Amino acid sequence: MTPAALAGALREKARALGFSGCRIAAPESIPDAAPRLAEWLSQGMHGDMVWMAETADRRGAPRALWPQVRSVVMLGLDYGPAVDPLAALADKSRAAISVYARNRDYHELIKGRLKELAGFLLSRAGDGDVKVFVDTAPVMEKPLAQAAGLGWQGKHSNLVSRAHGSWLFLGAVFTTLELPLDSPERDHCGSCRACLDACPTNAFPAPYRLDARRCLAYLTVEHKGPIPREFRAALGNRIFGCDDCLAVCPWNKFAQATREVKLAARPELERLSLADLAAMDDAGFRALFAGSPVKRLGHARFLRNVLIAIGNSGDAALADAAGRQLWHASPLVRGAAIWALARLAPARLAARTHLRNDEQDPSVIAEWAKETHSDNI
Repeated sequence: MTPAALAGALREKARALGFSGCRIAAPESIPDAAPRLAEWLSQGMHGDMVWMAETADRRGAPRALWPQVRSVVMLGLDYGPAVDPLAALADKSRAAISVYARNRDYHELIKGRLKELAGFLLSRAGDGDVKVFVDTAPVMEKPLAQAAGLGWQGKHSNLVSRAHGSWLFLGAVFTTLELPLDSPERDHCGSCRACLDACPTNAFPAPYRLDARRCLAYLTVEHKGPIPREFRAALGNRIFGCDDCLAVCPWNKFAQATREVKLAARPELERLSLADLAAMDDAGFRALFAGSPVKRLGHARFLRNVLIAIGNSGDAALADAAGRQLWHASPLVRGAAIWALARLAPARLAARTHLRNDEQDPSVIAEWAKETHSDNI
């Protein structure tokens, strides 16, 4: 089979597997990725994501990761929401979860299909080797996807597709086979800055540059410590991720609700009560979010996020839910509970000064100090 025929068969198989796009780039097609990454890392914008720096030498170029690679097959799978994802932000007593986390973990779904596609490729080629990657390996999927022509990196730094807007998961198949290359996609953002203006925390110091330390998606998912106080009010009722910059992209007008059943929102993960989530024990948390990306937070970080959302709710009826967590075993949870109760019922918090006197964790002591100062009660 000729390389062109092989690429055609590969695209046909990708479509049969449900992928929205299948394009091919050369491994040397992103020469500016490594220096851009180095500059970003040098400014500390990766925050707690230490693996970004630890794997920078392999991340910057595909051949640094696998010297034998000759072609990079980039796959896209759309996950467009059926309803406006920002609508969930209106009801402050209920939790908002990012679109991508309202059903199955996309890593598992896409990796299985990539393996099937890679096996198909080798069976048709008769030789060669492959490696598949979905987000967790040191691969710069977005620059490669632009080089392959799947879309372009928008001003919010995520990939934008003319057909699917900002709602596109990415996966990659590296192969030793020489396949015909596709043309890269050019930037179609123009003068638009909707994504930049929509960010609740001004996490974009410049177009095409994200400071993860200010990003609510990073803070609720990747950050392991207390949510910085300056960003807590902006969190609103978001307990996992943030879709604001993605949701306002004008190119979404061409997107449609995903046809992939396993990525469609599970009804039980929509409009979740903050009170119910705060009362949920670890077993209940694991059961509700089984198979979902939310599960990887762990119960303590999950409760941290829920309590900040409770503090932002303005609903005094949720004060009990916050107050019960003042005794939690995790300092991360206790600190968030202090902040939440101070917003909903400061007098009740002041009546718990015996807990402050017994506290041993420095971060929780700091929360007590800030919230029981005379100016705050």
